[in-house]
Amino acid sequence: MKYIDEFRSGELAQKLSKKIHLAIDPQRSYNLMEFCGGHTHAIFRYGVEELMPDNVHFIHGPGCPVCVLPTARIDQAIHLLQQEEVILCSYGDLLRVPASHRKSLLKVKAEGGDVRMVYSTQDALKIARENPDREVVFFAIGFETTTPPSAVAIQQAAAESLNNFTVFCNHVLTPAAIQNILESPEVREMSTFSIDGFFGPSHVSAIIGSRPYEFFAEEFQRPVVIAGFEPLDVMQSALMLIRQLNEGRYEVENEYHRVVTREGNQKAQRLVSEVFELRPLFEWRGLGEVPYSALRIKKRYATFDTEQRFEIPEIPTSEVKGCECPAILRGVKRPSDCKLFGRVCTPENPMGSCMVSSEGACAAYWSYGRFRSQTG
Repeated sequence: MKYIDEFRSGELAQKLSKKIHLAIDPQRSYNLMEFCGGHTHAIFRYGVEELMPDNVHFIHGPGCPVCVLPTARIDQAIHLLQQEEVILCSYGDLLRVPASHRKSLLKVKAEGGDVRMVYSTQDALKIARENPDREVVFFAIGFETTTPPSAVAIQQAAAESLNNFTVFCNHVLTPAAIQNILESPEVREMSTFSIDGFFGPSHVSAIIGSRPYEFFAEEFQRPVVIAGFEPLDVMQSALMLIRQLNEGRYEVENEYHRVVTREGNQKAQRLVSEVFELRPLFEWRGLGEVPYSALRIKKRYATFDTEQRFEIPEIPTSEVKGCECPAILRGVKRPSDCKLFGRVCTPENPMGSCMVSSEGACAAYWSYGRFRSQTG
């Protein structure tokens, strides 16, 4: 398949592996965080780790939008279903994420809640048009990649006066999360682990460009390489990071130049800025409350803001005891460090969001089988 097979060539992978082995300094370690869950799955699906020297370590970050959504927001969606009797539209991954008291949107649906899986914001708008006497809520999640479609949906609803449609906005921002990780005590004091460089996310960077990462490279002295999702993209990006570290450089480089530019998609950026504004504070699973790390709907579109339409209470939450998802999302632990992984927690019976999501680190460890033997 043209433009895909070229980035999955075993022969080229072996050549890149030799280059990486020649480039490393055997006296040091290289701790490289892949922020995006898509990179994590590429690493495990194609066995990229096995092609790396022993002193090159991949650290899995919080780049899975389903994984970082706090339990409280799912609890609030369940409240809307049970108390307001809305039609709740959601992407599929989110349906099985455990909320408090072992509930989930899927379980609430089984109990009679009107939960509908959608593939796009347009599906949610269609449901609102077809049900004019019902309140339809679109549960919007994701990083900068999925934010523009939510903005389009809100503008369409406004143009059509589709006043039974609202968006429960949970869109979060990549740069704020990276800064939070770099400023965390574990990284700043290197008391638990260190991060030497970052694989910049692919699709997010197609929207925001590579320029926002220049601050991290300069301020925190960490190189960033924007990496594509294919295995050879990841390997080439690892080589670029290793060379920067060896040379004492801390720059933003763009391996994924076939898609990403420095300025990004400015039309999408303008669209988002028309509809959304920064939230002063937002909670992330694993990171806690992070200032200016998420978006909310601007007042001019308040009619289509679920949080303005309904009274949504603060709901005390409870996490599954022993689930290490928060530590895994910070990169402090690996899925195989969790006592629940592969024993109590499996894709059929997930205890945490990292096992549910198609981009979750636990799902990657389980799906490609390399760590199942460790669960005893």
